[in-house]
Amino acid sequence: MKGKLSNDLGTIVIDPEVVATYAGTVAVECFGIVGMAAMGMKDGIVHLLKRENLKRGIQVLISEDNHISLDFHVIVSYGVNIPTVTDNLISNVKYKVEEFTGMPIDKIRVYIDGVRIID
Repeated sequence: MKGKLSNDLGTIVIDPEVVATYAGTVAVECFGIVGMAAMGMKDGIVHLLKRENLKRGIQVLISEDNHISLDFHVIVSYGVNIPTVTDNLISNVKYKVEEFTGMPIDKIRVYIDGVRIID
């Protein structure tokens, strides 16, 4: 469902893909996050997504009352503290997406789909 915000001048409609793209960009800027992950349906292997496909690693749900829920599938760096990295991810995404869209975020779930060694 698309988010709708109304003001005196009219209605603003925000597509979930826009939210996913922005949230993905914010997520990959966080320390310890290598990138977004996409699962191959045929082989079950996790693939690291390129910058232009970040939204494939994020599921966005917008409720009728314009509250957002986000599911992230990420790959983290080897050796990082996963709870610290995910807390940082959640707080950054929550702040920046709420500021960007003007809609509150109810829930953010982070799924760690892989670990990569960064040289």
